[in-house]
Amino acid sequence: MATELRTVLVVGTGLIGTSLALALRRKDVRVLLADRDQGAVRLARELGAGEEWQPGTGSTGGAEGADGPVADLAVIAVPPGHVATELLELQKRGVARFYTDVASVKAEPIDQAARLGCDLAAYVASHPLAGRERSGPGAARADLFLGRPWAYCPTGEASGEAVAAVLRLIELCGANPVEVDAADHDRAVAVVSHAPHVAASAVAARLADASDVALGLAGQGVRDVTRIAGGDPGLWLGILSGNAAPVAEVLEAVSRDLADAATALRALAGGDGAAGGEVTQLLKRGVAGHGRIPGKHGGPAPAYVVVQVVIGDRPGQLARLFQVCDEVGVNVEDVRLEHAPGLPLGVAELSVQPGSAGPLSEALVERGWQVP
Repeated sequence: MATELRTVLVVGTGLIGTSLALALRRKDVRVLLADRDQGAVRLARELGAGEEWQPGTGSTGGAEGADGPVADLAVIAVPPGHVATELLELQKRGVARFYTDVASVKAEPIDQAARLGCDLAAYVASHPLAGRERSGPGAARADLFLGRPWAYCPTGEASGEAVAAVLRLIELCGANPVEVDAADHDRAVAVVSHAPHVAASAVAARLADASDVALGLAGQGVRDVTRIAGGDPGLWLGILSGNAAPVAEVLEAVSRDLADAATALRALAGGDGAAGGEVTQLLKRGVAGHGRIPGKHGGPAPAYVVVQVVIGDRPGQLARLFQVCDEVGVNVEDVRLEHAPGLPLGVAELSVQPGSAGPLSEALVERGWQVP
């Protein structure tokens, strides 16, 4: 039987903590909010994420710990380097029956918690694989975790009840639980999250001194590659510091590929046509790797067909476009917008099942849409 979570304490009201709180409130869970930044707590509360926790008060208003824990589960939503100390402080005060964290690094917080003497029987580290380029409670969304993987890393000391509490949390937020060893988790996120952020930042850094001509020619490609580079540098330094060695290994491998590609391109520029083979091999490996990224329902990503539609930059245009899709019974699997610089229009790219592309294109043309 699933552990019931009637009250959850969320410590840290940034993007993840507030999104988690909003998701729990949708399930009628009482949520207590805490953060050193009182402004963040106030904003989270105003967004409907819960009520501010008053430390020192027990679950029925008496002294803290006098009448039992104030929460069934405490969720520590702070940077990786502060998880263990926060856990120790909360456990000393006996504020919850069980504890988890949602930091994107797992091995280091667990090791630090063990060194500090935390109660590991009541603690299960976890990490929802979800986020946005924006940060803070104002960017929070109750549906942020829907369908997303949520790693949890129980140690040998973790009790079955603590694991059940974290699984219930994941269920309430609509995510998919994935049990994984902490070290394996950190190596995995180095490949799929942490190193890509650094690589995107390195590409975006080239734009800082780029000419106005180059920036004027920027298209969707450079926006896609650099999209995640807009994250908070301070927050990301904390994440990268906690997972430094695995990230360094990935970046070293990427650096070798880039150095080999640069050498081959220099040779091509010098007239060595055979050097193009090395570049081609890297591009092919990239295609193969991209093809292994799971689709939205898990498993291999299906091959969609993209229908391009010219769309005006005016209110209601997307609604009209999706209305046509609804009328012809076509499900849009994904959508991207590419704006035309200096013009009040752009192109909407609708990813649909292969058999739907023809009927949708015909219906759009019949209704006056421009389909390139």
